Amino acid sequence: MKRTHLMFLLLMLAVLSGCTTMHSAETSDPFQPYNRVMHQFNDTLDAAILKPVATVYDAITPDPISQGVGNVFSNLADVKVVLNDLLQFKFAQAGSDLHRLLVNSTVGIGGIFDVATLSGIEKHHEDFGQTLGHWGVSSGPYIVLPLFGPSTVRDAVGLVTDSVVDPVMQIDHVPSRNEIITARIIDQRAGLLAVGKVIDAAAIDDYSYIRDGYLQRRQNLVFDGNPTETDDEDFDLFSE
Repeated sequence: MKRTHLMFLLLMLAVLSGCTTMHSAETSDPFQPYNRVMHQFNDTLDAAILKPVATVYDAITPDPISQGVGNVFSNLADVKVVLNDLLQFKFAQAGSDLHRLLVNSTVGIGGIFDVATLSGIEKHHEDFGQTLGHWGVSSGPYIVLPLFGPSTVRDAVGLVTDSVVDPVMQIDHVPSRNEIITARIIDQRAGLLAVGKVIDAAAIDDYSYIRDGYLQRRQNLVFDGNPTETDDEDFDLFSE
């Protein structure tokens, strides 16, 4: 079975188990006319370019190689995870994630082999959007970003901030950096192929389906799986 990234599995779990509990009245989507246009633009671009490339990659790449590629990018992402652990004062988790990063970077040969998971070191997912949410910053309205897809105002700010500490973005040789970014995008898209089939089969309105699943998944991540009704109202920088 081809590898599917945990972040996308979590997204689908949120979509399948939680969308019925997130009613439209509770969803901040004032940019919906723009969002639907951008959603369609992204879908069209994906269908024309990215999905066919990812499908070929998925078909011709042996499982061990695709797994290794995904492991490398997951290992690089752990740099961001450790930094956001510290920003959230999750010091024990930061220690665990740093240990994971060091083990996979050395024994795992640059992250090709996920030795840390085999050793029982848990994988965590933290980013600056979650850090802002951890300290009470509201998510703000839902927004679909060009190419990047589902987001919120808070997560868009986090995306820009996280790019500053992304090891790939620190590569000075621009052609090499662009090649690695392209490989990462294709690898991530290949991990979404199975998810796309489920959405196509289940969703009457795929825009609302993806939006609600994304928002619930992000809420669960920000509050470590224990959100409350008032969690997103503590510090609303993006009040309408």
